[in-house]
Amino acid sequence: MSPTSASTPSDPFSEPAEHFNSRNDSHEAYTAWRPPTTTRHTVHTNNSLTTAEPHSLDPSLLPGGKTALSGISVRAFFLGVALGVSSIISIFLAWQQIPLWRVPFFISSLCVFHFLEFWVTAQYNTRNADVSAYLLGSNGAAYNIAHGSAVVECLISHWLAPHGYFFDPDSSRIPAIIVFTGAVLMLTGQTVRTLAMATAAGNFNHIVQTERDVHHRLVTSGIYSLLRHPSYFGFFWWGLGTQLVLQNVVCFVGFTVVLWRFFQSRIEREEKHLVTFFQNHYVEYRKKTPVGIPFIV
Repeated sequence: MSPTSASTPSDPFSEPAEHFNSRNDSHEAYTAWRPPTTTRHTVHTNNSLTTAEPHSLDPSLLPGGKTALSGISVRAFFLGVALGVSSIISIFLAWQQIPLWRVPFFISSLCVFHFLEFWVTAQYNTRNADVSAYLLGSNGAAYNIAHGSAVVECLISHWLAPHGYFFDPDSSRIPAIIVFTGAVLMLTGQTVRTLAMATAAGNFNHIVQTERDVHHRLVTSGIYSLLRHPSYFGFFWWGLGTQLVLQNVVCFVGFTVVLWRFFQSRIEREEKHLVTFFQNHYVEYRKKTPVGIPFIV
């Protein structure tokens, strides 16, 4: 007979009686509850009840897994807290006309960047939305050292030159122009990178692919019709923009050199594979679209 009502899942939080009894037994250790790897649900028919086949629960969703829901939620929580606290501090210091507002502003921009890396992946490239999509720990030590150095230089420069390297005794226009330029680069870079990830959707990956996936397609529409590697373009100019806002001289030069060398090498390596994947289609596409990073063709 055909079912007359929708399936009703069994209560996943129900526990056998012995579990409750063991909690009251001082001689037995309490084991934290874990969701079952399979669940069964009951189908109501006209005259009887039948039990359907169990549905498997992906083990990667459990704590410690690649797409652990607990890991994703914890990272989102702390990014939100860091963004809120740093934004409030930055606004307060700026209101008091204290140049150190730039440091918490930089931290808040990092929070937004890492949140968007995961959110855009989850929204448009769901099958690759795992814990590592936040890019919080997968960029290597050099990434963390670079951003830590940027904060240190800003603090030291504030101590040695409270008004900034570019202070003009007769005018505050120069540092204001530098900070404004940096903010524009940050906004432009973040916007372009986010659009690139959303447009590429399932064709985007944080890791250079050496083998073509069956779903991999050459994306040439949207922002990709203007730039060949818009996500790299976005991060390059976003990174330089942060150093202009911080008014860092040493780190600005360092970021420029390191990011240029990194993307130049990565683009060269990635395009060898893309030519192999898409052959003449990619060769023709490469001729028509620039990278947008100086001296990388």
